[in-house]
Amino acid sequence: MPRHIALKDPLREIRIFSARTVIAMVVVLGLLTALLMRYYSLQITSYETYRTQSERNRVQLQPLPPKRGLIYDRNGVLLADNRPSYMLSIVRERVPDLETTLQELQDLVPVSENDLDNFHKKLARRRPYEAVPLRFRLTEEERARLAVNRYRLPGVVVDAQLLRHYPHGELFSHALGYVGRINEREAFELDESNYRGTFHVGKVGVEKYYEDVLHGTVGYQNVETNAHGRVLRVLERHDPAPGADLTLHLDIRVQQAAFDALGDRRGAVVAMDPVTGGILALVSTPGFDTNLFVNGISSVDYSALRDSPDVPLFNRAVQGQYPPGSTVKPMMGMAGLESGLVTPETTVPDPGWYRLPGDSRRYRDWILRIRGTGHAPKVDLRMAIAESCDVYFYDLARRLTIDRMHDYLDDFGFGHRTGIDTTNERRGVLPSTQWKREAMAQPWYPGETLSAGIGQGYMLATPLQLAVATTVMASRGERRVPRMLRAIDGEPAPAPLLEPLVASEPNWEAVHGGMLEVVHGKRGTAKKLSRDIQYQMAGKTGTAQVIGIAQNAVYKEEEVAERHRHHGLFIAFAPQESPTIAVAIIVENGGGSSAASPIARKVIDTWLLGEAG
Repeated sequence: MPRHIALKDPLREIRIFSARTVIAMVVVLGLLTALLMRYYSLQITSYETYRTQSERNRVQLQPLPPKRGLIYDRNGVLLADNRPSYMLSIVRERVPDLETTLQELQDLVPVSENDLDNFHKKLARRRPYEAVPLRFRLTEEERARLAVNRYRLPGVVVDAQLLRHYPHGELFSHALGYVGRINEREAFELDESNYRGTFHVGKVGVEKYYEDVLHGTVGYQNVETNAHGRVLRVLERHDPAPGADLTLHLDIRVQQAAFDALGDRRGAVVAMDPVTGGILALVSTPGFDTNLFVNGISSVDYSALRDSPDVPLFNRAVQGQYPPGSTVKPMMGMAGLESGLVTPETTVPDPGWYRLPGDSRRYRDWILRIRGTGHAPKVDLRMAIAESCDVYFYDLARRLTIDRMHDYLDDFGFGHRTGIDTTNERRGVLPSTQWKREAMAQPWYPGETLSAGIGQGYMLATPLQLAVATTVMASRGERRVPRMLRAIDGEPAPAPLLEPLVASEPNWEAVHGGMLEVVHGKRGTAKKLSRDIQYQMAGKTGTAQVIGIAQNAVYKEEEVAERHRHHGLFIAFAPQESPTIAVAIIVENGGGSSAASPIARKVIDTWLLGEAG
């Protein structure tokens, strides 16, 4: 009988199917549970996180740079303003290929190597979603070219901005200073949160000194954008706080008169108000066009300024240190009177030279080479100042000694910074025995005292220091810190007061009388200034040697190289009875005070009479 072979096992198949069904249901339930948990995480647990990330894809936080404060002169004339301009920028996260985009942009608009270098430096410091500037001050033609090609340049942005502009250029170059692009060092020093969207900062002068006041506070706005980065709407806006406007003591009329009077000569003029301490004019020539620096000066232009033998970037008014020459004689006269070593009637014989006891060397008076003799057999203080008698002050210096001289002249502001509200001021040199030991490790010699007594030797002063000393003399001892700033947003900002220089009234009168004779006396060293003058001016001439002259040699200007000729100096204040202006002037290699004194007349005429002579 044939055997029965089973081809199917229904029970076994049912068991296998049931097991597979259970496993499938478990897997499905597990996957469903995981999906539900993911949904829970997305919608509840991590909702805010993913919502924020989503919003970032269409919402951007844009900084709103503040408007930089304006700068005016005392009469309301605009000295520094902001002008609209257009800037080419790139948002890194929107650019598929940066190098390709940069190449395409260079085919459309000129981009210098300097622009590219600055761009890459800023790119490394900025967040991917922040716009990084590539070019400033686009022309209308360049804007149009970029607008036509914008569809193929994702991440490229053209924005309007305000750029600093100096309407008067060179005239106020050293008085105001300038702004420039933020460099790498400044980027680390500045408050990043307050300088977002800002690409310029004060570099020097008033612009730098009052950077915190002028800059303002940055604002921001949240904007909704499309896939191409175009702004669709503003969701939230916080306006920036503009910088404060500054009004300076500077008077454009006086500034222009000083600038024109100096002409193409190297020199400086500082004019001050003795009553307020305000700087009415601060000129250093040659100057430069400050607008060149706003967006980064070209290497060609900078090299021309840097390598010029006339050093136009050097602010002679506050950085130039010169022997003050005879301009210190009025202050020396006050030192002699207040120390009790001389009276207004004390006389000194002047044969044309002076000799220290026990020394054969003759210290010559400048008049000797002209007259062959001295000023007079008897010279008193008034004559000594009026005719600039070196012998009188040689003798006074010897009797004072260098250390007492140092202490008296220190009160007039020599040998230390004045504290003016600008940058890069230098302190000059007011020598003493201690100073020489520390600076040169050498003793002080008696002959050096005589040189210091007429403002020569080691003594150095800036034109600003001379102006400050002249205001102390003009105001009979009142002392203020010199100030460029007059008001902030219309609120007065008075100059800080210092301790007054206390001296007797007769002594002030005696020195003022000598300075008055300088201009109005028959034998005054600046008597030519008194022609047709409508006020009384008190002044003092000065000449500073640039190179030494041998004991028996005769200085002949025409035989000396131009840059080795004497500097010409002059200080003055007017009206003498109630001064409202004091000036200090230096003309480098001008040959003597005759180069400087006419400038004072033009500056003071402009201030007092409204005209330049």
